[in-house]
Amino acid sequence: MSRQVFLYDPPDRFVAGTVGLPGRRTFFLQATAGPRVTSVALEKTQVAALAERMDELLDEVVRRSGGNAPVPAVPPTGVFDAAPLDTPVEEEFRVGTMALAWDGEEQRMIVEAQALVELEADSEEDLAEAEEKLLQDEENGPPMLRVRLTGAQARAFAKRALDVVNAGRPPCPLCSLPLDPEGHVCPRQNGYRRGA
Repeated sequence: MSRQVFLYDPPDRFVAGTVGLPGRRTFFLQATAGPRVTSVALEKTQVAALAERMDELLDEVVRRSGGNAPVPAVPPTGVFDAAPLDTPVEEEFRVGTMALAWDGEEQRMIVEAQALVELEADSEEDLAEAEEKLLQDEENGPPMLRVRLTGAQARAFAKRALDVVNAGRPPCPLCSLPLDPEGHVCPRQNGYRRGA
């Protein structure tokens, strides 16, 4: 079976968003172009890592270009997207591996999210070999979402993604674990239940 690549070059919209209540949210990346919508599920930590690395890569592009790259320092107000995910949200796949790159010729950020794949191997060496072979297989690899963004779109994506991650449950001021609306058992309080 050949690899399915969901390509958006450029997307009309590329955002991170959630479905569900804080504490039970499912995180998604969603790309749209015209009537076509692709949503892929991923973990909260993956969204945070993607946004942070995207900002770092954009800062590095600006630094290396001497400020000449078409990358704004902050997201332009006209590009920022605070709207909810387009519905219905239908998961194409769960993300396993992500990659970021900057195309210097086209002045575009390339985001790739590849489906999670379970590999079985008898040893660590066999597992590493299977992983490398899978990543190099352009024709038969797992499904992939590939999005090409302008510098402004990438900045706006990173800001929204960090806002979405930080919109969850507030942390306990003592142990930093998330507080549920009904409170939580704080290990620093020796199990005392603390309210939100």
